[in-house]
Amino acid sequence: MKKKDAGGGGGGGGGGAFVAAPCVDIKLFVASLAFLTLFVALWQLQPYGSLLAAARSSASAPPCALPLANNTKVHSANSTSSDAATKTAPVATSAPAIPAAAAAPKRPVPRPSGSAAVRPEDPNKRVLRPYGSAAALFVQMGAYRGGPRTFAIVGLASKPTHVFGTPYFKCEWQPNPSAADPAPRAVRTKAYKILPDWGYGRVYTTVVVNCTFPSNPNAANAGGRLLVHAYHSTASRRYERFVALEEAPGAYDEAAFSPPFQYDYLYCGSSLYGNLSADRMREWVAYHAHFFGPRSHFVFHDAGGVSPEVRAVLEPWIRAGRVTVQDVRAQAEFDSYYYNQFLVVNDCLHRYRHAANWTFFFDVDEYLYLPNGQALDQVLGRLSGYTQFTIEQNPMSTKLCVKNPRNDYSREWGFEKFVFRNSITRVRRDRKYAIQARNAYATGVHMSQNIYGRSTHKTEALIRYYHYHNSINVLGEPCQEFVPRPGSGRKVTFEGVPYVYDDAMKRLAGEVRRFENETIGSSSLT
Repeated sequence: MKKKDAGGGGGGGGGGAFVAAPCVDIKLFVASLAFLTLFVALWQLQPYGSLLAAARSSASAPPCALPLANNTKVHSANSTSSDAATKTAPVATSAPAIPAAAAAPKRPVPRPSGSAAVRPEDPNKRVLRPYGSAAALFVQMGAYRGGPRTFAIVGLASKPTHVFGTPYFKCEWQPNPSAADPAPRAVRTKAYKILPDWGYGRVYTTVVVNCTFPSNPNAANAGGRLLVHAYHSTASRRYERFVALEEAPGAYDEAAFSPPFQYDYLYCGSSLYGNLSADRMREWVAYHAHFFGPRSHFVFHDAGGVSPEVRAVLEPWIRAGRVTVQDVRAQAEFDSYYYNQFLVVNDCLHRYRHAANWTFFFDVDEYLYLPNGQALDQVLGRLSGYTQFTIEQNPMSTKLCVKNPRNDYSREWGFEKFVFRNSITRVRRDRKYAIQARNAYATGVHMSQNIYGRSTHKTEALIRYYHYHNSINVLGEPCQEFVPRPGSGRKVTFEGVPYVYDDAMKRLAGEVRRFENETIGSSSLT
């Protein structure tokens, strides 16, 4: 029997030489075997996460040619199983893999960078680190064209910054391109700022920024926009830039800045806040709508005081086109004097600067009065040579009333009940005022110090106002003390103050009631 030729060597095997084998198959086999061995050996010793990390480490070893043990026999591809018996040799295994987290070298913790990381070497050298900001450089409420070449931007600003610092403003007009001028050039000018609140501001102060250009920047009526550059100080180039106003093409109307204006008289009211009496508001509006006549308009500013009851009183006048109510409750975010009164009146001044011949500033517990039966147009005709005039006060008691069993006080209006006037003279009292707004650059609560033209204060024989202090905040019956009507020239002392009887306003109540009924219908208010 002939032996078959064997393609391979003898079964004893020779020396430990490297034998070429498919790398991928051997790698998978060794990796699988290593994983099973590690899993059994370390089951009780290592956490499960570490085992997975070790397995992943073994499985991801780079491909290589594996050395075979000396006693391992590898068959040729053309040999048969009967030619030689294959002896299984033990496979060398590596030591258990170190978990990745433990094997990775520790990185040094980076030190913080920036000013927070700086520590002075000298312990006596102190470092100041600012966080946040206390108040805004400028808070815009409104921006208005004041004439062909002037604009006014009304807002609030940080009081310490503007009182103790040196912030300033610049204005820039960016015209819209047009067919006549497809690439127009911007026009710039330095602004003039006014602080009109007499130092009464708190965290914020009122600022009026006046931008006056050498000529009308929108003379071609192509439209454009007004930009304001608000600089933090003269010692710094840092500034904030914002669009204050945009003018649409064709919107500029030069005729709007010259008489005749839309109204003869305009009322700019201060901020309405707190709990206001709807009855007193009804009486005030009816009285002054009658006082000023049909060519007048009233602008109120709701800072939280226009309740549903007060709104119901104003609504008929709003529908009649006599009253505008602006919601300014957002002002509460910016702490300043008395619900931002200075901000509100300055915004109203510039918003309606060319809306009326005269603009009046007084409160809703104050009633204008013309002595000696004069007409309002006659009085203002005599004052037309002045830009501003102030009005003297008649202070009235809002607690003291006349005792009369025949009167039904619940049906009387407030200014019918309040008939006792404080008789103390030669005492300085607050005055209110009226101005020709087109000649004013800014204004205040009791008068304006920023006008072009003359002012007069000698008006007591022409116009006065009755002041029913705090009566607007009494929701129930205001009368607290009843006394008999004093004789002519007699005085009544109440709470240490001498009063005289004055029924000038009381005599007008019937006429005002009839006017209200004819104008809006009294049934709408009951």
